[in-house]
This record gives sequence, C-alpha cells and structure tokens, in this order.
Amino acid sequence: MTAQRQFRRGVIPLALVLLAGCGGTNDTAEDPAAKEETPHGYVEGAEETAEAQSRLVVADEETGQVRVLDLVGEHEWPIELPVDSVEGLMGDGRFGYVVAGGAVHIVDSGSWMVDHGDHVHYYRSEPSAAGSVELAAPSAVFSGPVITSVSSAEGPATLLDTSALEEGNAESAGALGEGGEAAVVPFGEHLLVPATREGAGVIEVRRQGGEIVDTLAEPCHDPGGVAVTRLGVVFGCQDGALLVSESKETVRGDKIGYPEQVGEADRAREFQHRPGSTTLVARAGDTAVWVLDAAARTWARVETGPVTAANTAGEGAPLLTLTAEGVLRAHDIDSGTETATARLLEKPDPRATILVDTSRAYVNDPRAGVVHEIDYNDDVRVARTLSVDIAPTHIVETGR
Repeated sequence: MTAQRQFRRGVIPLALVLLAGCGGTNDTAEDPAAKEETPHGYVEGAEETAEAQSRLVVADEETGQVRVLDLVGEHEWPIELPVDSVEGLMGDGRFGYVVAGGAVHIVDSGSWMVDHGDHVHYYRSEPSAAGSVELAAPSAVFSGPVITSVSSAEGPATLLDTSALEEGNAESAGALGEGGEAAVVPFGEHLLVPATREGAGVIEVRRQGGEIVDTLAEPCHDPGGVAVTRLGVVFGCQDGALLVSESKETVRGDKIGYPEQVGEADRAREFQHRPGSTTLVARAGDTAVWVLDAAARTWARVETGPVTAANTAGEGAPLLTLTAEGVLRAHDIDSGTETATARLLEKPDPRATILVDTSRAYVNDPRAGVVHEIDYNDDVRVARTLSVDIAPTHIVETGR
C-alpha cells in the first residue's frame, strides 16, 4: 500500500457542506454580543490562520514510529501509537490513517482547511492520536462533513462520525459496501457506493443507513481507483472514468472513455493529484502515464518510460515522475516532452512517492531519512531538504 491517497476536506458537492457555513441565517443573527463571542468560522480548540499551515504525517515502516512535521516552522511532533510496524498510510487533508496489524490508527495532524467555495478557513492545533478502528485490508479513506469512510479491499467500508473524529474519538457509524478496489465516498448527505448488480458494475447513491436513493444510469464496470475533485468524484472504470457530480440536487454520472482500446495491464488503477484538482494522473502499465483532465473530459497518454511514482498539480503545471533509479523528471503534459530532471535519491527506494500542493512537491527518501521539497515550477529545483528522525517510509500532507 502506498502513501499517496490524500483528499482535501470540504470539496464534496451538495448543500450539506454549507450547513455550518457562511452567510446563512442563525439564531444569533440579531444578537451582536453573540456574534462577537463566536467569530465567523470559529472552531473550538483551534487557531485560525491567514494561510495554509501545511504539515506532513510521516510513518516508519519498520519501527512503527510516527511523526508530524510542520512545513512552515519545521517543528516535529512524535505521536505515540500502539504499533511496532506500519503497513501503509492514508490521508484526507487533516488526519493520517496508519495501517498496522489489522487496524487503522488515526492521527490528527492538527492542520486543516475548510473550503466554503467563495473563501477558505485555515486552522491549526496540537497534533494528537485520535483512536483506532479494526479493519482488514484498508484501501482508501474519504471524508465528508458528516461521515468519514475507510474502505477495505476485502469487505464493507467502515463509516466514522466525522464530528466525533474531529474531537479525538474514532466512533463507528456503521458499515457499507461490498469491498474491493473502489471505495465508498461521502457525497454531501449521501454516500457513493460501488456495487455489482446483475453482473454489471454500478454506482449507487445511498443514505448513511444504507438505503438506496438512486443508481446512476451510466455503468462503471470493474471500478478501481477513486479521486475527489472540485467537479465531483471520479471513479476509474474498465472503459475509462466516471465523473459523478451534482446539479440542481440531481446526482449524475458522465463517462469519460479512453481514447483507444486499453488492456487490463494499462488501465488507470490508482489516481494521484493535487487535492481538489481536476487533473489526475495514473500509471499506464510499465511504460507510460495517463493524464485525465476531468474538466475537459479528456485523457492523454504520456510516454514517460518506466516510473515508480507520478503526480501533477494540474492547471499548467508539469507532470512529475520518479524513476526506479531515483531521478525526478518533469514533462510537458500537452507534448509529453521532458523539460527538467534532477537526481533526487542517492539510494533509490520503491516506497518513495510524490505529493503535490499549489506550489511545492514532496518526495520521501526513506533510506536517507529526509523529505525533499521540490519547486516544480523552477526546473524541479530542490527548495529544501527536511530531516526527520525516523525513516520516512510513508507520508501524507495535511492542511490543504
């Protein structure tokens, strides 16, 4: 399992996202004193900041040690978990989900954002452990304002109460789904659930309790790979991708078919992207990388040669790839031309991944015990080398 699943909170469509939101009526609207006591955007126990407070959750595969690294001040917090090794790490923009010993141990990084559409709030607090849940073969995590879904490759997804999680309690809110490659995804007040009905792959829209509200007309056979964008949720399908969005309280699915016949080995199986971005990448077998522009409804195949990791910030940014030899490369997405290279890992490691945000990329270097911060708009220049006192086998970024 890689450490590349990372999703921004607050980008899920539908009106429920705005229940605690901005500009709406409330009981204190006529009470100036109450307004002063509870400032707009207030979150108890957290400090609101003017800018994103990016942090990394870092886990050491062999020892089970976990750290939270502040990318602004470079402060490092140790997080004590009852594990002696780590199998994987997932993230949702605030929490890190450490996979170990048949359970998911949850770390509150203490840094997150809330996107209200026309403006954003950034928050920070002290990192802490937030409990654990038993789950076989955890595969992906997605958070909504009400429910957080931790999916499994072997069975139903475990649903967690998001509000309780934010208070440090991992409380189960039930289980849902059949398990497998594709994940259960919170979507406003509903959940998107991949299922097989009469031999066909479909996406069901369900309530938290499991009741089916709708089944999307557009099929998605053998779903695998999921990403949340500002346009909606993208599911990888046998014949391309399915973009699930909401308009006028109606959920719809739009198929984005591959531009050519694609064999099983070359399918997009795991999407990577900047949180919220509509440009997704996925390895295309052993010799290329798929770039999916969900806004334009188009695929592009970039002949990169063999790579161990790939990602992009989208919207004019280069495609970043990492080779088995530890070389970071930048490619122009439109032409496929290689535009810059940097030998990054002196001792290459297949566990190295690429995370991206709006201005930087982060590549973990487990054998060197560092994380490389990359300015991808400046010929993949190494902007900083961040030392960690454990082997950074797995990383996820939070605060964006």
